[in-house]
Amino acid sequence: MQHPVNPEALAASLACWSGPIELAPLPGGLTNTNFLVEDGGRKYVVRIGGDLKVHGIVRSIELAASRAAAAAGISPIVVHAEPGAMVLDYIEGRTLTPEDIRDPRMLARLVPLIRHAHRDIPRFFRGPAPMFWPFQVIRDYTHTLEEGESHYLPMLVRLLDAADRLETAVGPIELVFGHNDLLAANFIDDGTRVWLVDWDYAGFNSPLFDLGGLASNNSLTPAQGEWLLEHYLDRPVDDSCRRKALAMQAASLLRETMWSMVSEIHSSLPVDYVAYTHENLRRFEAALAAFEQA
Repeated sequence: MQHPVNPEALAASLACWSGPIELAPLPGGLTNTNFLVEDGGRKYVVRIGGDLKVHGIVRSIELAASRAAAAAGISPIVVHAEPGAMVLDYIEGRTLTPEDIRDPRMLARLVPLIRHAHRDIPRFFRGPAPMFWPFQVIRDYTHTLEEGESHYLPMLVRLLDAADRLETAVGPIELVFGHNDLLAANFIDDGTRVWLVDWDYAGFNSPLFDLGGLASNNSLTPAQGEWLLEHYLDRPVDDSCRRKALAMQAASLLRETMWSMVSEIHSSLPVDYVAYTHENLRRFEAALAAFEQA
């Protein structure tokens, strides 16, 4: 992955600042480097990072999605953008954890937020419509791993075969505008409302991917996953829908696993991708087994 030589210097030099600033690094950020900046008594978040071809991240799409999400009232306002950098209003609040997500009261708050994002962001999105189809992402990751001579090559045939079975099971889809990366850390609770941030992977997709990702990324129980599906769809879940949802949940874990495999080769960020790969591979195998038993 390509990252600016000095992210801190770039963040400090942006044209939007009114005078001397206070700058501090923010933790997290698996595909970019983030800073908290105070300028003229206001706080901002600065995201530093360029396009990441190996992960399909195009910053112009992320910017367009961030602006559309802000216009829809889902994300903070984009204050400034220039190549390699985006500046957003800082939200005073608490970043959620997987434990927070599993709280039934929080899940009940997240369902309308996700539905709102899916349905309303396209009303504000400008530019060519991006697509995020997880099975194509998985296929592209396979090529990247082959080119990089990854030590995971011996298992790729088996993983691709599983992906083909899952894609067939999902079948025809409803299209919504997906966030496609519903980690707990991408939700911020300001005490009154919950915000959804970080649109690196935004694009049209099946709603089942976001729902499956929310369930898998935050270790929801099967009962919670079923509740999430029923309340999002606003109807009881039949066996056919349940199997499609299980297929997409397994696919979300396979995509995350292969994302980490690629990151092992290409990322220079100080993250233990090997451990992340192994954990997600373990969870994918369990999700695949649950799908095949359904």
